[in-house]
Amino acid sequence: MKTFKMISFALLSGDETENLPMLDGIIINQENSHRMWILELFLDASYKERFEQLQAGEELIEAKVVISYPENEPAAFVLAIDAVQQIGSRLSVLLKGRLKRQRTEYAEQLLGELMDSGLEGPELLARFEHDMRSRPRLKKQ
Repeated sequence: MKTFKMISFALLSGDETENLPMLDGIIINQENSHRMWILELFLDASYKERFEQLQAGEELIEAKVVISYPENEPAAFVLAIDAVQQIGSRLSVLLKGRLKRQRTEYAEQLLGELMDSGLEGPELLARFEHDMRSRPRLKKQ
């Protein structure tokens, strides 16, 4: 097993990405035959009802997680909520899931979409650099 610091956690829903303001987080690669990961988020307790509803619905959620360093590209995960536990004014959310395979052509697809939207020159370059860091969902994904 390998353990890493979780820097950020963003829920994906359709074309929307919602960055959750984590207080702390850890991620564990179990390095097993099932390629499973365990994530634990510490959030404000105001998120309790939301995560309990997701857990009760037994929905798989998609998330983007930055691991170890803020400069790292977000890793995409498909996760199930295993436990939601309030600890004082904080909330611990335990998730289990797998790393989602990213297409290697992301940069080419992103550039194509930006060009199709009419961006050119310095504006195209600035938006491309921004979106390569934030990794928005592409229309073709």
